Amino acid sequence: MTKRNLKWYAQWFDTKYYHILYKDRDYEEAQLFMKNLANFLDLENNAKVLDLACGRGRHSIYLHKLGFEVLDTDLSKNSIEFAKQHEQPGLAFRVQDMSQALDEKFHAVFNLFTSFGYFENEENNLDTLKAIKAELEPGGYGVIDFMNVHKVIKNLVAKNTKTVEGIEFHLQRWVENNFIFKQIDFKDHKEDFLFIERVRAVTLKDFKNYFDKAGIQLINVFGDYHLQDFDEEKSDRLILIFQ
Repeated sequence: MTKRNLKWYAQWFDTKYYHILYKDRDYEEAQLFMKNLANFLDLENNAKVLDLACGRGRHSIYLHKLGFEVLDTDLSKNSIEFAKQHEQPGLAFRVQDMSQALDEKFHAVFNLFTSFGYFENEENNLDTLKAIKAELEPGGYGVIDFMNVHKVIKNLVAKNTKTVEGIEFHLQRWVENNFIFKQIDFKDHKEDFLFIERVRAVTLKDFKNYFDKAGIQLINVFGDYHLQDFDEEKSDRLILIFQ
């Protein structure tokens, strides 16, 4: 069965195969980033943090351990259902479209691990930034952790195969109409599957244009989870701190 949907993220992220393919994500690296970020932003104990597009909550679970009150939202019902096993006072999970502002205020709003630029309509990306701004307490900080598209495109691997839990995933990547695509096809229990990830190739310049339109002030730009300066040629990440 072939799986296709314009809203690819709503479908692909809701499958077990997404989590199988990416099961080797580095939890220690995620915790290091959260610790460095919390220290840099000087967030007080019990500060309210919103984690947008949280997935199964690997960042937010650690943020709660650091002493913050964390609300996590994601469009994937299955991811939120899985994450709810970790719910406790000060840590909650909710299904929500990140382009629609919550009627709550937070000291920090995080959008992590390239969870931006999924929308077909570019206006929805701007809506997401406007929503983040509306969700921030006065003096609060927004954070977007995105890929460095310049380096990603320059080093794009056109094809490779990855075997996880006995499933052979065939991956193809290309750039088209300012989007970076990844096609994922595989077979499981004699059934064929195909999914396509698509992320807009948003550069630092593009983000600055978005911020201007949303009335957002860019404060800092970092290039890795140690919060080193951003270098377009060398940095793996594009981490934006704004208000």
